[in-house]
Amino acid sequence: MTDSATVPAMMGHSHALSGVVGWMAVVPFVQGKEFLGLSFELGPGEIIAGSLVCAGAALLPDVDHKSATVTKTYGKATEILSDILSWAFGGHRMGTHSFFFAVLMGALVQALALWSELAVQIFVFLLVGIALQGLGFGMDKNRTASGIINALGTAAITLTLYSVGVNYTWLGLAVAFGVVLHFFGDMITKMGVPIFWPFWKKRIGQNQGFATDGPVEQKVVTPLLTIGVIIGSIYLFDWPSLLPEH
Repeated sequence: MTDSATVPAMMGHSHALSGVVGWMAVVPFVQGKEFLGLSFELGPGEIIAGSLVCAGAALLPDVDHKSATVTKTYGKATEILSDILSWAFGGHRMGTHSFFFAVLMGALVQALALWSELAVQIFVFLLVGIALQGLGFGMDKNRTASGIINALGTAAITLTLYSVGVNYTWLGLAVAFGVVLHFFGDMITKMGVPIFWPFWKKRIGQNQGFATDGPVEQKVVTPLLTIGVIIGSIYLFDWPSLLPEH
């Protein structure tokens, strides 16, 4: 989320970081295994792509709010989408913050992954752009320049991942996982999350946890997530084989 005083949710950069850390954390457990008919053979490209996809997906639930990072990423397109989803899912921090939404997004994206390679690349591009925006890639004071920088960075990453032949058969699961990570991030803030919407609209974690962008998030949560990214990068990548020989 942005720095909106009226919306006590975890900040966008924290959600994005949680997506990166979350994907890195599950890689050792799914590597070489099959799940729901999908085989997980995750090389460096898949690890990087999955981290960015999860980071972008971890921001998707807040598309129901007009000031959210994800809503501002693609200008009028995502602002209109925000209005539609906010209406369809009952307003901010309602249906888009439920397991129903996570399953819906995962299923739609997985269907895309099985249907069209072009659709996959477009969706990866969109999620990488959202991830970079959430991680602060750009300039806050100049939205035009920030948009250009974000688009160039997103295009470069997406094309690089495509050129190395990243396998995206797991894309839908990664999106659903990233969405669920968002819930857990918000559940430890004061507003809580109605994860069982529409069957049960009680907000799990309401009036508990820490304040948004307060001392706990700034001095504990964000640093720990950043350390998690560093540790994951050291542990998951075979750096001697990846670095050029001199």
